[in-house]
Amino acid sequence: MLKNKKDTPDKYYEKGLKFKCIGCGSCCTGAPGFVYLSEKEIYDISRYLGISAILFIKQYTTVVRIFGEKRLSLREKSNYDCTFLKDNRCSIYPVRPYQCRSYPFWKNNVESEKQWNRVAKECPGVNKGILYTKYEIESIINGTPDYNIKNFRIVIDVKI
Repeated sequence: MLKNKKDTPDKYYEKGLKFKCIGCGSCCTGAPGFVYLSEKEIYDISRYLGISAILFIKQYTTVVRIFGEKRLSLREKSNYDCTFLKDNRCSIYPVRPYQCRSYPFWKNNVESEKQWNRVAKECPGVNKGILYTKYEIESIINGTPDYNIKNFRIVIDVKI
């Protein structure tokens, strides 16, 4: 029960949540979706691949409009697997995008215990391994980079 208007209800994850990525690739496949990229991630991944940022954008990304913004997202294979999923492993794991690194600690995944348990059914690393504190979980959620193309320094010629 809240004592006054300034109090906020305790989060169900007040004592933390456990997670350990086991590298199974299940979060990289399945239903269609978007993996947004920040400008820094574009440079990091292109360097890792040994290609220019512009070539990376042309070969591996698509432009989507969401929340009134143009964003770059990784392309998917025809079966909706991530373009960088090879033999059920991420081929760019050391430089994978923040969206991938922050999974499963996405705002919608931790909004309720029921939702967290749904994620656990899809991801064998949920509720196992390292205990993340409430502070760490909320830092991950709040650490989302800027994905809006209009804020990039790199010139991206896109029409959408």
